[in-house]
Amino acid sequence: MDVILRKWKLDTGSSVPPYEQVRLRILDLAASGALAVGAQLPPVRSLATSLGVAANTVARSYRELEQAGIVATAGRSGTAIASGGDVIGAQAAEAAETYAAVVRDLGIPGPKALAIVRAALERGAAR
Repeated sequence: MDVILRKWKLDTGSSVPPYEQVRLRILDLAASGALAVGAQLPPVRSLATSLGVAANTVARSYRELEQAGIVATAGRSGTAIASGGDVIGAQAAEAAETYAAVVRDLGIPGPKALAIVRAALERGAAR
């Protein structure tokens, strides 16, 4: 996720303020599913540095997204995409967190863990 936002650049010639461009970008990514429920956003200072803006610019974007229920901030745990009323998405994110914890504990590498999920989804679709 970090990469999606870090590779994106602000349109410096736009009449849209930078904080609004950041807010709209995150909103678009969340709405399209590119940022799934539970996806962590970069820390404010880190993203601000990547985008070449003041930390307050990114903080304002995050604050407005939080007020709209798009993201949730949990102190030192950071800011993540919220369920926004998407109960199914929230349940899937919770199950994914549980699965990720299990495969980490078992020492299964990420690509193999994802292959296991793909196979399970394909088996389920064939039924």
